[in-house]
Amino acid sequence: MAKVEKFLKAFLIFFLSKNSFILTMHILQPKHTILDSSDAEKLMQEHNISLAQLPKISKKDPALPEGSDTGDVVKIERTGDLAEVYYRVVI
Repeated sequence: MAKVEKFLKAFLIFFLSKNSFILTMHILQPKHTILDSSDAEKLMQEHNISLAQLPKISKKDPALPEGSDTGDVVKIERTGDLAEVYYRVVI
């Protein structure tokens, strides 16, 4: 049994190292930041909008930073020709 577990662990490490990457660290991935509640409130007051009016992003989206939860506001900063800032609420 120990040999099987050791083999499976080695196979999993090999598979992950050859067939996957960390999406949030990819060079083309825009920076995603979770806003704290005061910054989110300030954003909504500046633009005179509510949380329900913000564009949405799925909680399962792989681009979201670790620890994002439903109701969080995420700031997305794009670089290059599309150097703009976008905001999304996690659903």
